[in-house]
Amino acid sequence: MAQRDFVGKLRLGVNIDHVATVRNARGGDVPDPVRAARLAEAAGADGITAHLREDRRHIGDRDIERLIAGIGVPLNFEMAATGEMQAIALRHRPHAVCLVPERREERTTEGGLDVAGDENRLAHFIAPLAEAGCRVSIFVAADARQIEAAARIGAAVVELHTGAYCDAHAEGRHDARDAELARLREMAALAHRLGLEVHAGHGLAYDTVKPIAAIPEVVELNIGHFLIGEAIFKGLEHAIRHMRALMEAARGTPLPG
Repeated sequence: MAQRDFVGKLRLGVNIDHVATVRNARGGDVPDPVRAARLAEAAGADGITAHLREDRRHIGDRDIERLIAGIGVPLNFEMAATGEMQAIALRHRPHAVCLVPERREERTTEGGLDVAGDENRLAHFIAPLAEAGCRVSIFVAADARQIEAAARIGAAVVELHTGAYCDAHAEGRHDARDAELARLREMAALAHRLGLEVHAGHGLAYDTVKPIAAIPEVVELNIGHFLIGEAIFKGLEHAIRHMRALMEAARGTPLPG
């Protein structure tokens, strides 16, 4: 299917990793993450995110192949900055490649990538991906050093890690939440000034999404675990449509679909 291009609006990318987590808990083919991706697209998702981990704990190689062939919205391929993953990305050439830190012992991605501490290697790592037509994104904390390094190495996009903001909110640490939100706003503005497209994600839910969606420089939110969890009770279409309504209310601009 031909992939559509989305420009000039606040986009919602839906991460379908944890549909594969449920499938892999028992083995077999159900629930199918590609079916979830198609349902998400029909419900108004602007893109699909899938993280192919080294240990293949959720999304598998075959899932990536089927997603590339079977969805009409852009695929955001999350991956570690390893030779194996670079080769896979260059073979499939997804719309976007998002580099994230990865440790086997973590349950989910913890923190942002240390671009400033690995600048030379990452600059050489992303060059062939960009040359192949992949839009390279770097998942970073709201930290000026990391954002400035991402701009220097030639990334097109930074995705700001919203986990600390969401955790502080969940734990009732309102001062810490507000300080992290202020930092996210400041760093989104910095990234935009440096010519980077700004995305945000990690841990966002109905009660945390609106302040992030209201940041004017942010053009895409990537949300997964919460939406898949909510889908168990309300269905995936309902979960996505409600999230988009909250994003629209925060932005003050109607979202198509």
